[in-house]
Amino acid sequence: MARLLDRYKQEIVPKLAEKFARKNVLSLPRLQKIVVNMGVGKALQDKNRMEQSAEQLTQITGQRAQVTKAKVAISGFRLREGNEIGCRVTLRGRRMYEFLDRLISIALPRIRDFRGVNPKSFDGQGNYSLGLSEQMVFPEIDPDKVNFSQGMDVTFVTSTKSDDEARELLRMFGMPFREA
Repeated sequence: MARLLDRYKQEIVPKLAEKFARKNVLSLPRLQKIVVNMGVGKALQDKNRMEQSAEQLTQITGQRAQVTKAKVAISGFRLREGNEIGCRVTLRGRRMYEFLDRLISIALPRIRDFRGVNPKSFDGQGNYSLGLSEQMVFPEIDPDKVNFSQGMDVTFVTSTKSDDEARELLRMFGMPFREA
């Protein structure tokens, strides 16, 4: 079912072991989780937006979205503690690999004027983040039912502390990095 999980076990692990000269398979970098986050700031004016965003995120990931609330009050943004301001999903296991497969093979190529993702968006701890400007690049979303465009952040958390190892892992999965 999860193509990338099988590919990771059969193809990617031996290549990584050879490249990094390690015999222990458990010391090789691997994906631990993927976190998909939508910040819905306009939900303060329109409560319907939060429900629609959470529903769309659920359709995209195949897992129910968790609504996040503000931790602190910020008067400049008219934000009170406890207001609903976003939604997120944490994917692990099979669902994580299926989402990654759909992201790389279907969603990213559908972005207009796409030239690859930024290879410098690593955090120094082996984790990679990318932002999508709208949710309609995913085929699960019906464009006729969408009232507004909503962006999202996708974060890949890996088991390594090295950005270079994580970059190589994602490149072997097929992540289309832009040439620097």
